[in-house]
Amino acid sequence: MNRRTFVQQASLLTGSLALPSTIFAAAAPAFPVVRPVAAKRRFRSKAVEAAITEFKKKVKDPELGWLFDNCFPSTLDTTVTYAQTGGRPDTYVITGDIDAMWLRDSSAQVWPYLQLIDKDPELRNLIAGVINRQTRCVIKDPYANAFYGDDTKVGEWKTDKTAMQPGVHERKWEIDSLCYPIRLAYHYWKKTGDKQPFDAQWQQAVKTTLQTFRAQQRKNGLGPYHFQRETTNATDTQPMKGYGYPVRPVGLICSAFRPSDDATLYSFLVPSNFFAVASMRQAAEMLTALAPAEAATAKDCTALADEVEKALREHAVVNHPQHGKIYAYEVDGFGSQILMDDANVPSLVALPYLGAMPTTDPIYQNTRKFLLSEANPFFFKGTAAEGIGGPHVGQDMIWPIAITTRGLTSTDDAEIRACIQSLKATHAGTGYMHESFHKDDPKKFTRSWFAWANTLFGEFLWKVYQEKPQLLA
Repeated sequence: MNRRTFVQQASLLTGSLALPSTIFAAAAPAFPVVRPVAAKRRFRSKAVEAAITEFKKKVKDPELGWLFDNCFPSTLDTTVTYAQTGGRPDTYVITGDIDAMWLRDSSAQVWPYLQLIDKDPELRNLIAGVINRQTRCVIKDPYANAFYGDDTKVGEWKTDKTAMQPGVHERKWEIDSLCYPIRLAYHYWKKTGDKQPFDAQWQQAVKTTLQTFRAQQRKNGLGPYHFQRETTNATDTQPMKGYGYPVRPVGLICSAFRPSDDATLYSFLVPSNFFAVASMRQAAEMLTALAPAEAATAKDCTALADEVEKALREHAVVNHPQHGKIYAYEVDGFGSQILMDDANVPSLVALPYLGAMPTTDPIYQNTRKFLLSEANPFFFKGTAAEGIGGPHVGQDMIWPIAITTRGLTSTDDAEIRACIQSLKATHAGTGYMHESFHKDDPKKFTRSWFAWANTLFGEFLWKVYQEKPQLLA
């Protein structure tokens, strides 16, 4: 593949921020075929293929067409196993290079296809199958973040000091693991009106989620969950006998780990608590409409959402000397806080994308300016790109997911265009997004097969194509 040169765009963004742009010194290169051939794809959607055909026909940038062709169907091409179990759709979704199903990743990986399911009944069944399998996973262990396709499999983390059981890949308690399945279920229901996945078993999963959130408010002791791992990485275990550092019960929900699977420092993880507020309100709406006998549970979900929202207003907002009122990333209820953001979603930047708050929220806007600057210790700016990373991969490693969610939550055309150009310039010739890349050298990247990053980028391109196609020129 021909090498491309790129230059730094000057002052495209608010303030002094800038993202790289790509210019071609010569004619557009010929792009190699890197997408799996049709015979080796794990699932084929006529609606997704039609979207790819339309995008490549209408968008004149051949590299963006090539990237969309590779990235948008990546989840379907490489990570899904669809079947019928007991007469019901059943879909197992791996992350890519790890053969396990994260509740978070699997939801996020199929999310971009929801908008197309009215045109493709088989794609609709595939997503219903994800909902059905996630329901079983939540009931099996609400504190686990990742599961195997085989319920009898014992995996590599079997020695973790927590209540491990066969079929569980990893048992890192993360609030968002229980929020993402509700988000997927809610929008599937809104899109289709289909009631079949939301039977008594699904209702039990919602009750289990509610009970878990209540337990992790830590109003009545530490609760049943603790986690320790024999490791040299502090981000892979929790102190204080596995319960984490103390918190003062103020109504917020404890999360032992972040969406990156890294340990929290202060257990009240703010973006995940915002996500929980939105999820509990969605669950309440669904129970009210689909299960009148569960009116009390619906009322409890709403009450929890109200309580957590109130606690966020009281404990998650801090005064920054340059940016005014902003949201902290983590707090402990005693007055301590961490001011940063992490690349994985839910992040503070991504909260409007998750429906947790409007982009016009003034505190969000202040927070966004802080986070997308070098005042955020995990905002990295180099010669290749700028963006948010995190401890999970390390210093100077930018995550494409963070650049993508920056674009998805932006209302500024120059910023959106710059995010697209940055992602276009940093795939290192592979045609795919990665977990992370070095701020000065995109060829130094992690995870060549990471379907969430691919599909999310495809979602971003499709959104811009539909709403502001001129930005793809």
